Amino acid sequence: MRITRNVGTLVVTGALTLTLAALAYPAMLGVQTTSAAPVRVIANPSSGPLTEADRDFVVKVRAAGLWEYPVGQLALQKGTTPEVRTAGEHLIAGHAGLDATSRKVAKELGITLPNKPSPQQQGFVSTLSADSGSKFNTDFANILRLTHGQIFSTVAKIRATTENTLVRQLADQANDTVLDHITVMEKTGLVDFDQVIIQETSLPKVPAVNLTPPAPQPGEPEVVLTPPAGGAALPSGGASLPAGGASLPAGGAQLPSPTPTVG
Repeated sequence: MRITRNVGTLVVTGALTLTLAALAYPAMLGVQTTSAAPVRVIANPSSGPLTEADRDFVVKVRAAGLWEYPVGQLALQKGTTPEVRTAGEHLIAGHAGLDATSRKVAKELGITLPNKPSPQQQGFVSTLSADSGSKFNTDFANILRLTHGQIFSTVAKIRATTENTLVRQLADQANDTVLDHITVMEKTGLVDFDQVIIQETSLPKVPAVNLTPPAPQPGEPEVVLTPPAGGAALPSGGASLPAGGASLPAGGAQLPSPTPTVG
């Protein structure tokens, strides 16, 4: 698989009154941080006040696609049931659409986005890259169902509390995408609901460094999740098959304790 890239130029539009904090990269993207200062306004663009939680949400949407999109490609290659492969198609389609929206919103609001997922998210990809056969199917369904279940309430909270119209639109799209992905994971018939519910409601403590995607380096090309070339639209707003996409890390790292990610 190849990764499609173009050079991303930071474009700030609208009547923005940005503070340095608005452009600062999040220190940590765990649930604890998102809920700690949800109403601290860091910028006042024409689309409405932008809070720390809003900014972190846009970054989290982007980071989620950087690991779930290639995992969707893995499902097309390694999934041994039609349901698992269908779930992979939905991941690819949904995150291609969300990625385009998150990059557009970020440029309009002056938000810096990552080009790589967090170390924890990279661990998920490494685990699934090392899996095969029925183990891949089972790990795929349970990891993705767990992470989507954990983030569902976070998306709803952002949608309910944000005063920024662009962030609200992204939350609407993310809500539809997350629900769609939860549904297709459940349709695989492989989700262990007892374990998933326990882990959803008992979030493990994970070091902050493992939760935050690395900030892009100066001049680093922007990674773009390539939209599918064609096909019928899925509920998440994308299409059914990929035309390229992100590269996958090699290796078989042990599965980290999942914590929320978007989509």
